Amino acid sequence: MLKTFVAVTTMFACGAVYADGPPAAASMSAPASASGSGNSGKYGIGKPIDNAALARWNIDVSPDGHGLPAGSGTVAAGAHVFAAKCAMCHGKGGEGGIGDPLVGGAGTLTSATPKKTVGSYWPYATTLFDYIRRAMPYNAPESLSADEVYSVSAWLLYMNGIVPEHTTLDAKTLPRVRMPNREGFIPDPRPGAL
Repeated sequence: MLKTFVAVTTMFACGAVYADGPPAAASMSAPASASGSGNSGKYGIGKPIDNAALARWNIDVSPDGHGLPAGSGTVAAGAHVFAAKCAMCHGKGGEGGIGDPLVGGAGTLTSATPKKTVGSYWPYATTLFDYIRRAMPYNAPESLSADEVYSVSAWLLYMNGIVPEHTTLDAKTLPRVRMPNREGFIPDPRPGAL
């Protein structure tokens, strides 16, 4: 009874409106149907999402590089992109400002004052790409092209001493970059965990 009350209360509080009243209590625990279109679900709200609409949001990149887009970037190009779109928050050399420091910190993770940066903390270079692509720059997330994200990633990895100055990164080379803290994380043994 309480479960039904909470579900019904939540639905009305969240603005769910039904033309012919709320669904019967028995249907509250049944999963919505995904077989039709429009408002065909048991609750009379929502609709299935099509692959074209989902593709824009399906931009995750896994540690092994699955999901990396076409494109490439160099350290030199990354220096220019970083100066134009990142330095205002992260400092001219990635040392930090109003945004976190991205460079330095090697050997500090076990100290009393660890400095968590791209070079000291991040376990995979592909995770760096994924984060920049999704969340940066702070004032315009997802606005960088794939080439710009590869370039900024290359520059940050170079500034942390992880790749040489003339590195070009792409979907094949980025997953091969070995981050200094790759073994610093404990795998999650739970079923279904990433």
